Amino acid sequence: MADLKKFIDSIKEAVNPRINLLNFTNSQNLNREDYINSLTTNELKINADERRLEAMVRQQLKEEFPNIEKSSSYDLLVDAVIHNYKSKQLQATDDIEIK
Repeated sequence: MADLKKFIDSIKEAVNPRINLLNFTNSQNLNREDYINSLTTNELKINADERRLEAMVRQQLKEEFPNIEKSSSYDLLVDAVIHNYKSKQLQATDDIEIK
C-alpha cells in the first residue's frame, strides 16, 4: 500500500505544471551560468593573449630601436604594429576558409 502511495505521489509530481516549470527554470539558469562562465573565460583568454602580444611587440621594438620607448609616437607605433599583425592574421584565416 505504501508503495502505491509513493507511486501515485511521484505521478502527481511529474504531472504538476508548477513543479515542471520550476525544474525547467532551474535547468535554464544552470545552463545560462555555464554559458556566461564560458564567455568570461574566453574573454579573459583573449585579453591575456592580446596583452602578451603587445608585450612582445614592445620588447621587439626596444631591441631593434634603442630608446624608442621615449618617443612620443611609441604607443602609436605599437598600436600600428599590432593592428597590422591582426589584419594579416585575419587575411590568412580568410584565405584558409575560402580554399
